[in-house]
Amino acid sequence: MRDANVFAFRKAMPRMSWSPRNLYNLWRRSCAAESEAIDFTRSSKTLFQQRWISKALVRAYHGDFINEKIFKRWYLPDTLPDVRPRQHALSSSGDLDAFAGRTEQLERAKKKAYDEQRKGLAPVGSLMLAEVERRIDVFIFRCCFAHSVYEARRLVIHGSILLNGKKHTNANTRLAPGDMISVDPAAIRFLQEPGSSKAESGGEQPSDSEPKTESSDLSQPNPSAKRASTKSSLTPFNLPPYASPFIFIPAYAEVSFPTCSAIYVRHPTARPGYSEIPTPYDADGEVIRLAWEWYSKMRPRTRSKSQMAREPENRRVGGH
Repeated sequence: MRDANVFAFRKAMPRMSWSPRNLYNLWRRSCAAESEAIDFTRSSKTLFQQRWISKALVRAYHGDFINEKIFKRWYLPDTLPDVRPRQHALSSSGDLDAFAGRTEQLERAKKKAYDEQRKGLAPVGSLMLAEVERRIDVFIFRCCFAHSVYEARRLVIHGSILLNGKKHTNANTRLAPGDMISVDPAAIRFLQEPGSSKAESGGEQPSDSEPKTESSDLSQPNPSAKRASTKSSLTPFNLPPYASPFIFIPAYAEVSFPTCSAIYVRHPTARPGYSEIPTPYDADGEVIRLAWEWYSKMRPRTRSKSQMAREPENRRVGGH
């Protein structure tokens, strides 16, 4: 973790963490007085200030451990998908289907147009963060194998992660569809006992001061001993306090908790009314839009052809 005070109440910036302090900051940005500070509908702040505040909040949650220069050069897309409806093309296609008698295609097109009108356009602004979701440390956190993205980075660096069956220690690697990661169960904190094993079985040990039982009582089964043996044979599962708001799996991940492994199925996408990229802010709200406007205005120089040719190698081996 670069800054030990990332959960400061003064800034109230949500992070990728299950910490109770982070949950409190998330509540403040969602429901408390701090939520009014990012409501720019009627604000006295200039457009530059609104973009700067939005950019700072988005970067605090999505990759605050990534250098800003590296983030702008390697993680931002060149453009966002254009999801504006093409009314003329759709109407001409519908007229052609009606003339040709293709009623099934016509009904499908009408249903699609109705859904787009009811749900609105796809929140493509959140897709500016799709490359961050491909990082192996972020993916481990999304799969609920670590309490925070900072702990996920530590697991990767310390060699507790296998990528496609091989030990991987580069936390900057971006996954490709079909990649599988495996986590050492001994490194997952909520799969360990909170106390020592002796403390659990210590209360069931008979002491010398206890009266001795008769021989007939020894032949009877001891329910507490049976429960203790059954409990010791099971894998412990101890979630930290206030972890329930963060326990969810995104659609682009296929997780197997019995084997402590996960598959990166595909890149995250967005459809009308829904975005697959988890974010504490509205996926099509002002914060995401203003953050994209900031980066589109402050974009660094265009990457050279030689850099673009080396990008697949950097993505899998040593790149950011």
